[in-house]
Amino acid sequence: MSFTIKSDSVKQTISIGKKLAPYLQAGDIISLSGDLGAGKTVFSKGIAKGLDVSETLVSPTFMIIREYDGRLPLYHFDVYRISKKELADLGYEDYFYSKGVTVIEWGDKIKDMLGADYLSITFEYGKHEFDRKLVFEGYGNWKKRVLELKKLF
Repeated sequence: MSFTIKSDSVKQTISIGKKLAPYLQAGDIISLSGDLGAGKTVFSKGIAKGLDVSETLVSPTFMIIREYDGRLPLYHFDVYRISKKELADLGYEDYFYSKGVTVIEWGDKIKDMLGADYLSITFEYGKHEFDRKLVFEGYGNWKKRVLELKKLF
């Protein structure tokens, strides 16, 4: 099951992430994919706001992972520059299957490491500079949850 949401601004993309956050639960994995600059980090900022994270979320590109405290812990990964072996050496499973929410930019690069249950969001450019299409697709237990999310949006 999948559905698409359109955004026409950075502010709206943040708002969509913030609107998703109350539906997130401990152990959830969110895979974000799309071209450079498509809005993955912007969307992640919205999730952080919705989880009551007080720190400003920044891209973890060179850090690989950043951890934030909020209503639920937020683990923000960027796997663009890391191999699967390096990710395994970091102990990714300790984050993925924890009491927090894991958001993974470039998650499509490690699809086979995500497990059976995750939400995939693909960011596509639109006609204008800030236009985006966000395609939500659920896997495993997220298939049913995506139906509920579709009603929200």
